[in-house]
Amino acid sequence: MEINIKICKTFKTRLLGLMFQKKAIDFGLCFPHCNSIHTFFMRQNIDVIMTDKNNKILYIYKNLKPWKIILPKKNIYYTYELPINKFNYKIGDTLEILI
Repeated sequence: MEINIKICKTFKTRLLGLMFQKKAIDFGLCFPHCNSIHTFFMRQNIDVIMTDKNNKILYIYKNLKPWKIILPKKNIYYTYELPINKFNYKIGDTLEILI
């Protein structure tokens, strides 16, 4: 499955992420240089995928509820916030990102 991914580079986009989104999420966010996140002020559950620099999946959090924290993880370079139940990746898979 394909989905549009927005890269969060600025302070504002990294701070807000998917917070306060009322309508169903139909896109994903990529946070480079990010090894932890929180879901404070989110209005819906999300899936989170954390990868190394080569987009090899090291951690997957499915159906993460609002008001949760993922503490810093070693060797993580990219963190993706995604709509729930859109992907069937496993740890060890590599995300294919089309530019």
